[in-house]
Amino acid sequence: MNLTNYDEIRALLSRHGFRFSKSLGQNFLTADWVPRQIAESAELDEQTGVLEIGPGVGCLTVQLSERAGKVLSVELDKSLMPVLAETLRGHENVEVLFGDILKQDISALVAESLPGLRPVVCANLPYNVTTPVLTALIRPGCFETITVMIQREVARRICAPAGSPDYGAFGIFVQWHMETELLFEVPPNCFVPQPKVTSAVIRLKKREKPPVETRNEKLLFAVVRAAFNQRRKTLTNGLCSGLNLSREQVENAIKNAGFDTKIRGETLDVGGFAKITDELDKILSADL
Repeated sequence: MNLTNYDEIRALLSRHGFRFSKSLGQNFLTADWVPRQIAESAELDEQTGVLEIGPGVGCLTVQLSERAGKVLSVELDKSLMPVLAETLRGHENVEVLFGDILKQDISALVAESLPGLRPVVCANLPYNVTTPVLTALIRPGCFETITVMIQREVARRICAPAGSPDYGAFGIFVQWHMETELLFEVPPNCFVPQPKVTSAVIRLKKREKPPVETRNEKLLFAVVRAAFNQRRKTLTNGLCSGLNLSREQVENAIKNAGFDTKIRGETLDVGGFAKITDELDKILSADL
Protein backbone atom coordinates (compact mmCIF):
# COMPACT_ATOMS: atom_id res chain seq x y z
CA MET A 1 0.00 0.00 0.00
CA ASN A 2 1.23 3.47 -0.92
CA LEU A 3 0.54 5.53 2.20
CA THR A 4 1.03 8.83 0.39
CA ASN A 5 -1.28 8.09 -2.53
CA TYR A 6 -4.44 10.18 -2.19
CA ASP A 7 -6.83 7.54 -3.58
CA GLU A 8 -5.36 4.79 -1.41
CA ILE A 9 -5.43 7.01 1.69
CA ARG A 10 -9.07 7.91 1.01
CA ALA A 11 -10.02 4.25 0.56
CA LEU A 12 -8.09 3.27 3.71
CA LEU A 13 -9.75 5.91 5.86
CA SER A 14 -13.19 5.17 4.43
CA ARG A 15 -12.73 1.47 5.12
CA HIS A 16 -12.23 2.22 8.80
CA GLY A 17 -14.81 5.01 9.08
CA PHE A 18 -12.19 7.64 9.88
CA ARG A 19 -12.97 11.35 9.70
CA PHE A 20 -10.46 14.18 9.99
CA SER A 21 -10.49 16.20 13.19
CA LYS A 22 -9.83 19.93 12.84
CA SER A 23 -9.23 20.22 16.57
CA LEU A 24 -6.35 17.73 16.34
CA GLY A 25 -4.76 19.52 13.39
CA GLN A 26 -4.68 16.41 11.21
CA ASN A 27 -3.05 16.74 7.78
CA PHE A 28 -1.78 13.57 6.10
CA LEU A 29 1.07 13.58 3.58
CA THR A 30 0.39 12.82 -0.09
CA ALA A 31 3.92 13.32 -1.46
CA ASP A 32 6.14 10.27 -1.07
CA TRP A 33 9.40 12.28 -1.12
CA VAL A 34 8.52 14.10 2.11
CA PRO A 35 8.45 11.24 4.67
CA ARG A 36 11.45 9.67 2.94
CA GLN A 37 13.47 12.87 3.13
CA ILE A 38 12.44 13.52 6.75
CA ALA A 39 13.56 10.02 7.75
CA GLU A 40 16.84 10.37 5.86
CA SER A 41 17.48 13.72 7.54
CA ALA A 42 17.18 12.09 10.97
CA GLU A 43 20.35 10.05 10.30
CA LEU A 44 19.06 6.78 11.75
CA ASP A 45 20.62 3.36 12.11
CA GLU A 46 19.91 0.07 13.89
CA GLN A 47 21.23 1.49 17.16
CA THR A 48 18.66 4.31 17.09
CA GLY A 49 15.37 4.37 18.97
CA VAL A 50 12.87 6.83 17.52
CA LEU A 51 10.01 8.59 19.28
CA GLU A 52 7.39 9.70 16.76
CA ILE A 53 4.43 11.89 17.67
CA GLY A 54 1.26 11.84 15.57
CA PRO A 55 1.91 9.03 13.05
CA GLY A 56 -1.35 9.61 11.16
CA VAL A 57 -1.72 6.74 8.69
CA GLY A 58 1.91 5.73 9.23
CA CYS A 59 3.73 6.92 6.10
CA LEU A 60 6.63 8.39 8.08
CA THR A 61 6.46 5.55 10.61
CA VAL A 62 7.19 3.02 7.86
CA GLN A 63 10.20 5.01 6.65
CA LEU A 64 11.51 5.22 10.22
CA SER A 65 10.92 1.51 10.78
CA GLU A 66 13.09 0.65 7.78
CA ARG A 67 16.02 2.68 9.14
CA ALA A 68 15.91 2.50 12.96
CA GLY A 69 16.24 -0.19 15.60
CA LYS A 70 12.82 0.61 17.06
CA VAL A 71 10.07 3.19 16.61
CA LEU A 72 7.69 4.25 19.37
CA SER A 73 4.77 6.18 17.87
CA VAL A 74 2.47 8.13 20.18
CA GLU A 75 -0.96 8.90 18.71
CA LEU A 76 -3.72 10.88 20.44
CA ASP A 77 -6.58 9.89 18.11
CA LYS A 78 -7.82 6.40 19.02
CA SER A 79 -9.96 6.28 15.88
CA LEU A 80 -6.68 5.67 14.02
CA MET A 81 -6.15 2.42 15.92
CA PRO A 82 -7.56 0.10 13.20
CA VAL A 83 -5.91 2.19 10.47
CA LEU A 84 -2.45 1.84 11.99
CA ALA A 85 -3.05 -1.84 12.78
CA GLU A 86 -3.46 -2.35 9.04
CA THR A 87 -0.74 -0.05 7.70
CA LEU A 88 1.95 -1.10 10.18
CA ARG A 89 1.28 -4.82 9.95
CA GLY A 90 4.60 -6.61 9.52
CA HIS A 91 6.68 -3.78 10.97
CA GLU A 92 7.70 -5.65 14.09
CA ASN A 93 10.01 -2.90 15.39
CA VAL A 94 7.13 -0.41 15.73
CA GLU A 95 5.18 0.10 18.95
CA VAL A 96 2.14 2.37 18.93
CA LEU A 97 1.03 4.04 22.15
CA PHE A 98 -2.38 5.71 22.11
CA GLY A 99 -2.30 8.71 24.41
CA ASP A 100 -1.35 12.35 24.81
CA ILE A 101 2.41 12.96 24.59
CA LEU A 102 1.97 16.02 26.83
CA LYS A 103 0.69 13.78 29.63
CA GLN A 104 3.60 11.33 29.44
CA ASP A 105 6.72 11.15 31.57
CA ILE A 106 8.95 11.34 28.51
CA SER A 107 12.19 10.31 30.20
CA ALA A 108 10.51 7.25 31.72
CA LEU A 109 8.82 6.44 28.42
CA VAL A 110 12.14 6.50 26.56
CA ALA A 111 13.87 4.39 29.21
CA GLU A 112 11.09 1.80 29.17
CA SER A 113 10.33 1.57 25.44
CA LEU A 114 13.70 2.37 23.82
CA PRO A 115 16.22 0.76 26.22
CA GLY A 116 19.82 0.52 25.04
CA LEU A 117 19.14 2.58 21.92
CA ARG A 118 20.29 6.08 20.95
CA PRO A 119 17.08 8.11 21.51
CA VAL A 120 15.94 10.62 18.89
CA VAL A 121 12.68 12.24 17.84
CA CYS A 122 11.40 12.28 14.28
CA ALA A 123 7.85 13.43 13.60
CA ASN A 124 5.36 15.44 11.64
CA LEU A 125 4.07 17.47 14.58
CA PRO A 126 0.48 18.72 14.80
CA TYR A 127 0.79 22.48 14.32
CA ASN A 128 -1.64 23.39 17.09
CA VAL A 129 0.64 21.92 19.80
CA THR A 130 4.10 22.53 18.30
CA THR A 131 5.45 24.81 21.05
CA PRO A 132 4.32 22.77 24.09
CA VAL A 133 5.38 19.49 22.48
CA LEU A 134 8.85 20.76 21.54
CA THR A 135 9.24 22.22 25.03
CA ALA A 136 8.29 18.86 26.57
CA LEU A 137 10.75 17.03 24.29
CA ILE A 138 13.67 19.39 24.93
CA ARG A 139 13.41 19.85 28.71
CA PRO A 140 14.33 16.28 29.77
CA GLY A 141 17.54 16.43 27.71
CA CYS A 142 17.25 12.78 26.70
CA PHE A 143 17.20 13.11 22.89
CA GLU A 144 20.35 13.48 20.80
CA THR A 145 18.42 14.95 17.88
CA ILE A 146 14.88 16.14 17.18
CA THR A 147 13.90 16.21 13.51
CA VAL A 148 10.38 17.52 12.97
CA MET A 149 8.10 19.05 10.39
CA ILE A 150 6.31 22.12 11.71
CA GLN A 151 4.78 25.35 10.40
CA ARG A 152 7.37 27.36 8.47
CA GLU A 153 6.84 30.52 10.50
CA VAL A 154 7.50 28.63 13.75
CA ALA A 155 10.58 27.00 12.21
CA ARG A 156 11.93 30.43 11.30
CA ARG A 157 11.36 31.69 14.83
CA ILE A 158 13.17 28.71 16.29
CA CYS A 159 16.20 29.22 14.04
CA ALA A 160 16.20 33.04 14.01
CA PRO A 161 19.38 34.96 14.94
CA ALA A 162 19.40 37.98 17.25
CA GLY A 163 18.06 41.16 15.67
CA SER A 164 15.88 39.45 13.07
CA PRO A 165 12.09 39.99 13.00
CA ASP A 166 11.50 36.31 13.87
CA TYR A 167 13.78 36.35 16.93
CA GLY A 168 12.00 35.71 20.22
CA ALA A 169 11.84 33.98 23.59
CA PHE A 170 10.96 30.50 22.34
CA GLY A 171 13.79 30.54 19.81
CA ILE A 172 16.24 31.49 22.56
CA PHE A 173 14.93 28.63 24.73
CA VAL A 174 15.45 26.12 21.91
CA GLN A 175 18.86 27.50 20.93
CA TRP A 176 19.99 27.38 24.58
CA HIS A 177 19.50 23.61 24.60
CA MET A 178 19.90 22.64 20.94
CA GLU A 179 21.80 23.56 17.80
CA THR A 180 19.18 24.46 15.18
CA GLU A 181 19.04 23.92 11.43
CA LEU A 182 16.23 24.57 8.96
CA LEU A 183 16.47 21.77 6.38
CA PHE A 184 13.74 22.19 3.75
CA GLU A 185 10.21 23.45 3.15
CA VAL A 186 7.08 21.47 2.26
CA PRO A 187 4.26 23.19 0.33
CA PRO A 188 0.56 22.82 1.27
CA ASN A 189 -0.21 20.68 -1.80
CA CYS A 190 1.76 17.82 -0.22
CA PHE A 191 -1.06 17.21 2.30
CA VAL A 192 -4.68 16.18 2.57
CA PRO A 193 -6.52 18.20 3.65
CA GLN A 194 -4.26 21.01 2.51
CA PRO A 195 -3.16 23.33 5.34
CA LYS A 196 -3.27 27.08 4.80
CA VAL A 197 0.43 27.40 5.59
CA THR A 198 3.75 26.17 4.25
CA SER A 199 5.59 23.63 6.40
CA ALA A 200 9.29 23.25 7.12
CA VAL A 201 11.52 20.50 8.49
CA ILE A 202 14.06 21.42 11.15
CA ARG A 203 16.74 19.39 12.89
CA LEU A 204 17.72 20.15 16.47
CA LYS A 205 20.93 18.67 17.86
CA LYS A 206 21.49 18.48 21.62
CA ARG A 207 24.25 20.75 22.91
CA GLU A 208 26.86 19.24 25.21
CA LYS A 209 26.58 22.45 27.23
CA PRO A 210 24.72 25.77 26.85
CA PRO A 211 26.21 28.28 24.39
CA VAL A 212 27.24 30.58 27.28
CA GLU A 213 27.50 30.34 31.06
CA THR A 214 25.14 32.06 33.47
CA ARG A 215 24.88 32.31 37.25
CA ASN A 216 21.12 31.72 37.25
CA GLU A 217 19.46 29.89 34.35
CA LYS A 218 15.96 30.28 35.78
CA LEU A 219 16.42 34.05 36.04
CA LEU A 220 17.87 34.14 32.52
CA PHE A 221 14.68 32.82 30.99
CA ALA A 222 12.56 35.08 33.17
CA VAL A 223 14.59 38.01 31.77
CA VAL A 224 14.15 36.76 28.20
CA ARG A 225 10.38 36.32 28.59
CA ALA A 226 10.02 39.78 30.13
CA ALA A 227 12.06 41.30 27.30
CA PHE A 228 9.90 39.81 24.56
CA ASN A 229 6.51 40.09 26.25
CA GLN A 230 6.64 43.80 25.47
CA ARG A 231 8.83 44.05 22.38
CA ARG A 232 8.04 47.71 21.72
CA LYS A 233 9.44 48.76 25.08
CA THR A 234 13.08 49.24 25.92
CA LEU A 235 14.67 46.38 27.81
CA THR A 236 14.70 48.56 30.92
CA ASN A 237 10.95 49.11 30.83
CA GLY A 238 10.26 45.50 29.92
CA LEU A 239 12.26 44.13 32.84
CA CYS A 240 10.87 46.65 35.31
CA SER A 241 7.28 45.69 34.53
CA GLY A 242 7.84 42.03 33.68
CA LEU A 243 9.97 41.20 36.73
CA ASN A 244 8.54 43.79 39.13
CA LEU A 245 11.97 45.36 39.70
CA SER A 246 12.97 48.95 40.33
CA ARG A 247 14.35 51.06 37.51
CA GLU A 248 17.56 51.53 39.48
CA GLN A 249 18.11 47.77 39.78
CA VAL A 250 17.48 47.14 36.09
CA GLU A 251 19.49 50.10 34.78
CA ASN A 252 22.46 49.23 37.00
CA ALA A 253 22.42 45.63 35.75
CA ILE A 254 22.26 46.70 32.10
CA LYS A 255 25.05 49.28 32.52
CA ASN A 256 27.26 46.88 34.48
CA ALA A 257 26.87 44.36 31.66
CA GLY A 258 28.19 46.97 29.22
CA PHE A 259 24.98 47.98 27.44
CA ASP A 260 23.02 51.19 26.97
CA THR A 261 19.93 51.37 29.17
CA LYS A 262 17.84 52.25 26.09
CA ILE A 263 18.69 48.98 24.34
CA ARG A 264 15.83 46.75 23.14
CA GLY A 265 15.77 43.07 23.97
CA GLU A 266 15.44 41.82 20.40
CA THR A 267 18.92 43.16 19.57
CA LEU A 268 20.63 41.04 22.24
CA ASP A 269 22.03 37.60 21.55
CA VAL A 270 21.88 34.95 24.28
CA GLY A 271 25.33 36.01 25.51
CA GLY A 272 24.04 39.55 26.05
CA PHE A 273 21.04 38.28 27.96
CA ALA A 274 23.34 36.12 30.09
CA LYS A 275 25.57 39.10 30.98
CA ILE A 276 22.60 41.21 32.04
CA THR A 277 21.12 38.28 33.98
CA ASP A 278 24.38 37.74 35.86
CA GLU A 279 24.56 41.40 36.84
CA LEU A 280 20.93 41.38 37.88
CA ASP A 281 21.49 38.22 39.92
CA LYS A 282 24.40 39.90 41.74
CA ILE A 283 22.25 42.92 42.57
CA LEU A 284 19.30 40.82 43.74
CA SER A 285 21.57 38.58 45.83
CA ALA A 286 23.17 41.63 47.47
CA ASP A 287 19.72 43.05 48.28
CA LEU A 288 18.66 39.93 50.20
